[in-house]
Amino acid sequence: MHYFQYKGGELYAEDVPVREIVSRFGSPVYIYSYQTLLRHLKAYHEAFDGFPHIVCFALKANSNTAIVRLLAQNGGGADVVSGGELFRALKAGVPPKRIVYAGVGKTGEEIRYALKSRILMFNVESADELREMDRIAGEMKVKAPIALRINPDIDPQTHPYISTGLKKHKFGIPIEDALEHYQLARKLGNISVIGIHKHIGSQLTKVSPFVDALKRILRLVDELAEQGISINYLDIGGGLGITYNDETPPPPAQLAGSILPLLEGRNFTIIMEPGRSIVGNAGILVTKALYLKKGEEKEFVIVDAGMNDLIRPSIYGAYHHIRPVVKNRRRTIVADIVGPICESGDFLAKDREIPAVRAGEYLAVMSAGAYGFTMASNYNSRPRVAEVMVKGKEYSLVRKRETYSDLVRGESIPDFL
Repeated sequence: MHYFQYKGGELYAEDVPVREIVSRFGSPVYIYSYQTLLRHLKAYHEAFDGFPHIVCFALKANSNTAIVRLLAQNGGGADVVSGGELFRALKAGVPPKRIVYAGVGKTGEEIRYALKSRILMFNVESADELREMDRIAGEMKVKAPIALRINPDIDPQTHPYISTGLKKHKFGIPIEDALEHYQLARKLGNISVIGIHKHIGSQLTKVSPFVDALKRILRLVDELAEQGISINYLDIGGGLGITYNDETPPPPAQLAGSILPLLEGRNFTIIMEPGRSIVGNAGILVTKALYLKKGEEKEFVIVDAGMNDLIRPSIYGAYHHIRPVVKNRRRTIVADIVGPICESGDFLAKDREIPAVRAGEYLAVMSAGAYGFTMASNYNSRPRVAEVMVKGKEYSLVRKRETYSDLVRGESIPDFL
């Protein structure tokens, strides 16, 4: 459920006409709904109420500091995968003890930064990383709190690019090798084993892969207990999907209802890492139709947002609903909605049935709050767009639109040119 609705034929973000926001801040523009973000975070807290838990929002989905601040103020933590994301989380006010750090390629500098920041836990993905973390922690005279990310070899039944839990993937430690890795971790003098972690993929629309993966992890936990290795934090990862087109993903309550019975009598704090399911349907991308073009075989609506602004359709073939900001009663056309980038892969929708569009009108790309701006680039030397947050009748710019000067900031021309 989200707070982008039509009122009198015009699309509103909460209580503000989308057209008003665009007239003030220009196009293209990302718009986020405060109430939607809050509702989705609360759905997780309520689903796991009564069981110790931390909801660590996955910053990879949307790292705008205003969004992260909102979630932190309402009990949320952060799942980070880089030093930059850790910096953002801390700057937004996330308490360090609600931050977990994953990722296969943490640098020494990033490990030091996280240790200095006293985060809750690292999710470690290889023996080499474990040894390097031990070495750095020893230099700093601290102990590194860790979980091992275990790959349970479960098919999450999602897009192959966002599937992470099979043997062929780069992520995690194969479950059959987990015991020896935990034994290694226990022997290292500057490592403190406190948890176990798994994450099998993103945009999951069924609970069964979560359940199957957790059952395997819990069997491993029991094996570890027999070896005298106790687990305090069970990180179940994230990946719960959202509705882009006709998917019917399970809500957090259904996830909790399926996995909490498996945890009866166990003394864990559950960590979960939702990203898309909190922010995906809380954001839209608004774009303006520039030109209409009728080719020999199809029609094109050329808009001012391109694959550099929202790359999901281009790289995943992802579907996003596209709606007129102001409804009309014109004939329906079938068209490709394409951007200005010099690539044939630059499109927001292909062969899409939509009401006929006129140049100068605005379209809303729905469900664009996750993996939208965070995956944006300056390709074709295009400034990245503005971001706006709406709360009721109020709205505020939460990221300025880049300028041409921003494009070359940090560059320099050497003296020999």
